[in-house]
Amino acid sequence: MAAYAWRGRNARGEAVKGQLEAASENGVADQLIAMGVSPVQISPLVAESKTEGDNWFERLNRVAVTVEDVLVFSRQMYTLNKAGVPILRAFAGLEASNSKPAMVDLLKDVRSSLDQGRELSAALARHIDVFGAFYISMIRVGEMTGRLTEVFLRLNEHLEFERDVRERIKQAMRYPMFVMIAMVVAVTILNIFVIPVFAKVFAGFNAELPLITRGLLGFSAWMLAWWPVLIGAGVGLGMLLRTYLRTPSGRYAWDSRKLKLPIVGEIILKATLARFARSFALSSQSGVPLVQALTVVAQTVDNAFIGSRIEQMRDGIERGESISRCAAATGVFTPVVLQMINVGEETGELDNLLFEIASMYERETDYNIKGLSAAIEPILLAIIGVLVLLLALGVFMPLWNMGQAAMGKSGG
Repeated sequence: MAAYAWRGRNARGEAVKGQLEAASENGVADQLIAMGVSPVQISPLVAESKTEGDNWFERLNRVAVTVEDVLVFSRQMYTLNKAGVPILRAFAGLEASNSKPAMVDLLKDVRSSLDQGRELSAALARHIDVFGAFYISMIRVGEMTGRLTEVFLRLNEHLEFERDVRERIKQAMRYPMFVMIAMVVAVTILNIFVIPVFAKVFAGFNAELPLITRGLLGFSAWMLAWWPVLIGAGVGLGMLLRTYLRTPSGRYAWDSRKLKLPIVGEIILKATLARFARSFALSSQSGVPLVQALTVVAQTVDNAFIGSRIEQMRDGIERGESISRCAAATGVFTPVVLQMINVGEETGELDNLLFEIASMYERETDYNIKGLSAAIEPILLAIIGVLVLLLALGVFMPLWNMGQAAMGKSGG
């Protein structure tokens, strides 16, 4: 998409100007007419050259804007809006007080867009990879309803929940991942440095070795002979898998499969449904139409399989079916949740009950995450025990047999 500068007149006949991005000049004209502006002149913008100070090395080493930065930004904008600070002055203050170059550039670009007459949602949409579709949609609703301050507060709470879930999962998985990495490193070192030494010793026995020992020696010899191929195959397989997961079909298949994984599948499902319930409740409470809310929420649950089920709900609602019936048809909600949705639909308290559903799933997710390490530890201990047993039997059984044979000869 290209950037275009435009001049026109609004509904009151006042001269206005600004910049918009579109595929063509006709696209800009359509956007202006939808905004209630009669276009007078539309011309493409010439891209400005980069400054010498912003060289490739600085851009390469620049830290990108993170979720934590967006979280702090939302909290600051809530406070500034609540205090009645004009939005342009608020962005100028945030830009001056921020020490992160990437965030400063983002705030500068948003403030520049606001200076050109764009709405805040349109200015943030230029950085959709940072804020996401749900965030921008909520800002647009806040502008339309005059509840921008409340929307910033709700978005801050939503982002805090998202961050807490991710951090708890990372913390629970840190120990199992460390143990798995240590096991892989230990097996690699044994196969490269330790077992070949024992292979030289066993070669002088001139006797048939036990099956376990022959298996260990064969695996070690195969690993030493083919390690370049193994590394190349591992890298190639990883790149191929990554490419596949980026395709719509690959992502859908993986998102569907990971919900059925043992131990972690249930946690992923409940965390995703909690995200859906809170996002849906926040959208509905802010006045977003149901169909539009479900369209946006389906894109923000970060799971293609659950997203397709939400789109299925949206299609059913468009056909005139009830929310509870559409939710039941998805097959992902528990009977208790379906009953709560039904009650909320009948009483008109769907927003509050959706928040209750989100809280329920959040509590269950938190409980399951706390027990994640305890559930994985026995499996890891069993795997470590089997590996140690195989190595001990494979290495010491020939030595034991040799000792037995030596004792028999000395006794005879």
